[in-house]
Amino acid sequence: MTLNSFALHPNVYATGQTDGLMRMLEHIWVRDFTSGQGTIYIISGFGMYNGGLRFYKTFEDHVKKGGKIVSFFAGSTSQRLTSKQLVEGMLQAGAEVNVINRKRLLHAKCYGTSTEKGDRLIVTSGNFTGAGMSLNAEASVLLDVNLTCDMNFSWKTLETNLKNQTWNRYLPSLINPQGPWQSLLYNEIAHEIVLDDTEGRTLLVTLSHADTARIQATPGSNAGKGTQYFWLSKDSYGFFPPLTIRNKRGTKATFQCLITLHLVNLQKTVHERVTFEAENNFDFRLSTKGLRYTQIAQRGDLAAISRTGEDVYEIRIFQKNTATYNLLFPYTINLIGHKGKQYGYVDNDEFTQLTKIDLPSVPLGGYPEHI
Repeated sequence: MTLNSFALHPNVYATGQTDGLMRMLEHIWVRDFTSGQGTIYIISGFGMYNGGLRFYKTFEDHVKKGGKIVSFFAGSTSQRLTSKQLVEGMLQAGAEVNVINRKRLLHAKCYGTSTEKGDRLIVTSGNFTGAGMSLNAEASVLLDVNLTCDMNFSWKTLETNLKNQTWNRYLPSLINPQGPWQSLLYNEIAHEIVLDDTEGRTLLVTLSHADTARIQATPGSNAGKGTQYFWLSKDSYGFFPPLTIRNKRGTKATFQCLITLHLVNLQKTVHERVTFEAENNFDFRLSTKGLRYTQIAQRGDLAAISRTGEDVYEIRIFQKNTATYNLLFPYTINLIGHKGKQYGYVDNDEFTQLTKIDLPSVPLGGYPEHI
């Protein structure tokens, strides 16, 4: 079966089941790919840690079984192109990482594989970032082995030609972490980083029984036992800071990060954990233990999670069928699972226009009794 396809995501147009860049990559790197055989290729002008979140474990397994990963990213001393966290994550997975100075020399975004079956090529506008994978409006074309053969495309020849250019190209290494290439990378989790306008978004998600059972529970009851989470979309890669905290227990890989969460309804600030299940459901979970037993939300209500800083968020609960709920609900155009849970994104400026709530609305230090 051929995989040749085109998609403009998220949820705009697709010619097949691979309805976006992430789905295309899952097909050629995971589902229709034999781990340990051949080479995985990545070329991207921008690179951020969450861009590879879905695939780090896949990369590790591929290299351990004898496969190769060759990647090219742009670097700059003055622009935020590729992060130190992304390069370190790729190196830890066993990939060869080439950093080319600068964006004007490397603006292409191409992904693929080269195996005994032939070469697969994805040409796309999507960078190797969380937003490029899932949030931005990106177009992608997947060319299967039949088409690449017809056009005499060769990943190995492309790799060789890239390396033969007279560009300033560096090979980062875990052995030599202080090489000159470090100045071409930026620190993705530095507190001084200010969000780009495109990163200021509000995630709207309807709440299910699993989200709210512990919120509605009576203290000490069986219904209140377990961890309180909001279950989020599998496509939340670009909405959170880099999830660089790897689990040290258990056999299934998870990635986590810590965020500051302002619980606006309760006028309370807490520190919560975001978790990505890398080998299980491939979904995101937002810990909301600060809402347990509060009765603040029930099934069918709408949670608005606004990103107002690099690792700072505000969360509001809007009860079902209230005026603000009715204004925001039409934006939850995507489904999570098969039980009616929905989600969508709206820019913070548009959220303010709809709700008359200015963002950020909570002081940087949080509410007075924050923990």
